Amino acid sequence: MASLRAAPGLPFSPRPACCRPPSSPGVQFFTPASAGGAGGVGRRLSYPRIEATARHGARKENPKVRNRRLQKKFNGTATKPRLSVFCSNRQLYAMLVDDHNRKILFYGSTLQKAICGDPPCGAVEAAGRVGEELIRACKELDITEISSYDRNGFARGEKMMAFEVPVSQYGFLPR
Repeated sequence: MASLRAAPGLPFSPRPACCRPPSSPGVQFFTPASAGGAGGVGRRLSYPRIEATARHGARKENPKVRNRRLQKKFNGTATKPRLSVFCSNRQLYAMLVDDHNRKILFYGSTLQKAICGDPPCGAVEAAGRVGEELIRACKELDITEISSYDRNGFARGEKMMAFEVPVSQYGFLPR
């Protein structure tokens, strides 16, 4: 049986780690006589396997990016508008949007004097009052359902939850 040797004059290069079969510690390899070895099959520890992995949390999508993509699918009409909510660190803003006619049917925020002024209240209670004002406006406009609830990627914090309570009691949000 012929021994495994490199052709004379050709440099020997072991197989790269990506081309090696999965192995246990102790892999057989070929050492040429010109490399200082005795020539033939030797034994040495294998290299650790290289695994290509994604960055940490790469599969988790940014809520803001996801919302921008989904906004293309939101279509509000005059009878079935889109409910869009923006929540900053201190305030909450809510709108009923008719996307077909490009009009805002209702706008309410915790900054409005009619909502947070009399009697004075905090931001969380004012957010609940914005929800109540939204329901009154929906009754005046004969709106019985909304096409979509657009939180703009914001988490459901205290203000958002306080706003959602009267809106879900009216039947806009499934609870």
